[in-house]
Amino acid sequence: MSGHSKWSTIKHKKGIADAKRGQKFTKLIKEISVAAKNGSDPESNAALRTAILKARLENMPKDNIERAIKKGSGELGNAVFEELQYEGYAPGGVAIIIQCLTDNKNRTASDVRSTLTKNGGSLGATGSVSYMFTTKGIIDYDATKYTEDQIMEAALDAGADDVVTNDGVIEVTTSPSNFQQVLDAMEKAGFTQESGSIEMVSDNRVALDKEHAQKVMKIVDRLEDLDDVQNVYTNLDLPDDYEDPED
Repeated sequence: MSGHSKWSTIKHKKGIADAKRGQKFTKLIKEISVAAKNGSDPESNAALRTAILKARLENMPKDNIERAIKKGSGELGNAVFEELQYEGYAPGGVAIIIQCLTDNKNRTASDVRSTLTKNGGSLGATGSVSYMFTTKGIIDYDATKYTEDQIMEAALDAGADDVVTNDGVIEVTTSPSNFQQVLDAMEKAGFTQESGSIEMVSDNRVALDKEHAQKVMKIVDRLEDLDDVQNVYTNLDLPDDYEDPED
């Protein structure tokens, strides 16, 4: 779990420094709209509640969130987005999964393939790497606000699977089915999360040196820059001396 917690820390730091707020909003609006197709009430729609949580953590205006819900539920016309998942390899043999929401499959496939090959990666067949990952709920808390013992006691009582701390982030892991239950219980107990989502976590991680890890992170950054890409997951175990080359 320590490898994933390290990656959570990097994502958290990148999120704070990321100036591409407009692009983030576009992706979040897509996610909210797709989730709202299964119901516009976040209390009964866990996927929608999670998408709204992400949007609020990015300080998306309430009007934008409500408009995305109405679009997804059909009140403002149907939002036609298709969920796609691509699998392949990044430099160093690192497994990579790219999740997309798109209204143009051909464009998305071309963009993903081109980005991978131009940056030393390759596209694989469906199922080529997904067997290496397990879907889990991940909820992160700021370790400067709470102690691990405080979070652990409340989270495990609520049904969480594990709690670890790394680089200032307390990471709570749940099964996908218990994610909403744990999130709700933690909020009721007075704990404010930094982030919360259902993610794909690798079962076995690949360790690379800093130079090669930076090449993998470069390809992750380029993929995340694509408008149709929602999430990118790898089985890279970031080295302790890792530094973002863009910092």
